[in-house]
Amino acid sequence: MKTIQRSLVSLSVLFACNSLAAGFQVAEHSASGLGRAFSGEGAVADNASVLARNPAAMTLFDTAQFSGAVSIVDPEVNVYDVDANEHSKDVAPLQVVPGAYYISPINDKWAWGIGMFTNYGVATDYPDDISAGDMAGDTSLLSVNLNPNIAYRVNNSFSIGGGLNLVYAEAELTRHKGELANFVGGNPSDKLIGMTGETFAYGWNVGAMYELNENNRFSIGYRSSVDLDFDDGEFTSYDSGRATSPKVDGRLQIELPAILELSAFHQLNEQWAIHYGWQQTDWSTFKELKATSPDCTDNGVAGQCFYKPEKYEDNNRYSLGATYKLNSKWTLRAGYAYDEQAGEATLSIPDSDRMWYSAGFTYAWSENMTVDAGFALVVSDEGEFTETNGAQQERTFEAEGTAYLSSVQLNYTFN
Repeated sequence: MKTIQRSLVSLSVLFACNSLAAGFQVAEHSASGLGRAFSGEGAVADNASVLARNPAAMTLFDTAQFSGAVSIVDPEVNVYDVDANEHSKDVAPLQVVPGAYYISPINDKWAWGIGMFTNYGVATDYPDDISAGDMAGDTSLLSVNLNPNIAYRVNNSFSIGGGLNLVYAEAELTRHKGELANFVGGNPSDKLIGMTGETFAYGWNVGAMYELNENNRFSIGYRSSVDLDFDDGEFTSYDSGRATSPKVDGRLQIELPAILELSAFHQLNEQWAIHYGWQQTDWSTFKELKATSPDCTDNGVAGQCFYKPEKYEDNNRYSLGATYKLNSKWTLRAGYAYDEQAGEATLSIPDSDRMWYSAGFTYAWSENMTVDAGFALVVSDEGEFTETNGAQQERTFEAEGTAYLSSVQLNYTFN
C-alpha cells in the first residue's frame, strides 16, 4: 500500500496546477479544448478528451482512440499589501498539467472509456518574510482524477453515459509569523503553523447527448461533488502554542464542488463549425477552511487548529468558439470565454472575473494520428480586498493577474 501511495504522490505532483478558472477549479483538460476556450466541449467530440466533459459522447466514436495532452500554465499573479507597502510578485508558480484519455466502442450500442486528469487544484507561494505571513504563505491542493466511464446509445438521436471519479488528493499549508512577530517574538519569516495531508475519495458523473442530425448536437454533463477528508493529516504548531506538542494529528475537510455543463455543436458547412457552452459550479458549498484536532486550541476554541471562513457563491462560465477546416491537413480554431468570480478574493485564492482569449490548430500527421496545439491568454480583473490577521487587524490588498496557457496533444485512432 505504501508503494502505491508513493506512486500516486509522484503522479499528483504532475497534476498540480494553478487555478485559472473560478475559485480553485481547473479547466485545462486538452489542447484542442484550450484552442476554443473549452466552448461546446461536451458536444464537439473531435478526440477522446471529450471524456472529461461528457461520457455520453463516447458513442460518436466508431473505433478506439487515445488522446494524451500536456499543458503549461504560466500565471503572473501580483499582490500588493497597501498597509505595509509590500509587493509580492509572481505568487502562483508555473505548472505542467497532463491528461490522458482512451475511448473504445464495444458494439453499435455500447462504448467504454477511461481518463486521468484533474478538475481542482491551486498553488500559491508567497515570500517567507512578508508582513502578511500569517495570512499568506505556501498553499497547495493537488488532485488526480481516475475516471472510468460507460456509454449507451438509446437510439439514433439520444445517448447516455456515466462513470466513477476516483480521486487522490494532497493538501499542504504553511504560514509564517509576519507582523505577528512584533507580538509573539521571533522573526517575520519564522514558521507559525503548517498542515499536510493526503486522502482518497470518490464521486460520480453522468451525461447525455441529443443529436438533431449528424451536424447538430447538444449535450449535458454533471460531475458530482467530492468530499476530501484528510483525516490522517499532520498539524505543526511550531512555537505558536496552538497544540499540545509541535506536531499532532490533524484533520482537514474540503468539498470539491459539483459541476453542471451544457454544450452545443453545429457544423455549418464543410469548413465552418461553431460551438458554445455554459457551465455552473456549485461553489456555494465551500464555506470554510478548518483544521481540527483534540490536541489543538485556537483563539480559545478547543479542538480547532485553524479556521478561515470562506464566502463563495455558485458561478457561471460562458464560452463561444469556431472551428475552420483549412484543408485535409490543417484545422484552425478560436474561442472566447467569460468566467465569473466565485468567491471573495483572499491571499490564498485571489479570485476574480476572468476573460479567456484562445486559439489553436490540429495537424493531421497521418491517417491515424493528429497533433493539436492550443494557446490562451487569461486576463483577470484587478481588484482590492481585505483580510484580518491573527492580531485582529484588518489589512488591505490589491491583486492583478494574467496567465499564459499553452498545450500540445497527440491523438491516435486504432484501426
